[in-house]
Amino acid sequence: MQARRKKNFVTAGIGCLVAIAAVFGYLEIFTKGIDRLPARPCDGAVDRETAARALPSARSAEERGSLRQNHSEGDYFFACYVRTSGGSLISGEVQSRDSASGSWRDFYAKQSFTADPVDVASGDIRAMSHPDSAYVYVPCTPPGKKRGEARETYALTVDARTIGETRVHGNELRQVVIDFAYQLARHTYKAVDCQESRTFPKELPRLPAA
Repeated sequence: MQARRKKNFVTAGIGCLVAIAAVFGYLEIFTKGIDRLPARPCDGAVDRETAARALPSARSAEERGSLRQNHSEGDYFFACYVRTSGGSLISGEVQSRDSASGSWRDFYAKQSFTADPVDVASGDIRAMSHPDSAYVYVPCTPPGKKRGEARETYALTVDARTIGETRVHGNELRQVVIDFAYQLARHTYKAVDCQESRTFPKELPRLPAA
């Protein structure tokens, strides 16, 4: 009887170990897709952890960054996306614009009908948040251009958003998308060699508490 109990105990222990291994195997195979991306996806533009804060776990994920430049016209366009196998996406585009911050804000304030936008700023860097999208504005005079040639102001603007299921919601999601958009702005500003000398803060001011 004692030998049988000992055998049952050992069998149960082995069963538990197998179950634990199966759980960890599942997590490794089916939920760690974002963790396998580069530490800084999109050619170094953003932090992987920022995308991971926004997107749910998935079996696999992919990323891509692409910069297009027209030096003679001073036009720049940078696009970045991180997408999971589950269909969730965080993405953004940066482009050169001739727009003052006031007219930029007036335009993007109308882009959502579900909630009033929330604004944050650091010096002349502006950001605006909607529930699942964010916009950033950074003055930037491209190489070969003069500030006085602009109808309003030369700038880089960022449009960023999430599509599909997200890991977080509410103000936490707003914050993640703003952080993603700001990282894109900072990366592109340096990549296109804007004329203004600028020290970027590590991050923009945090959104007000809900």
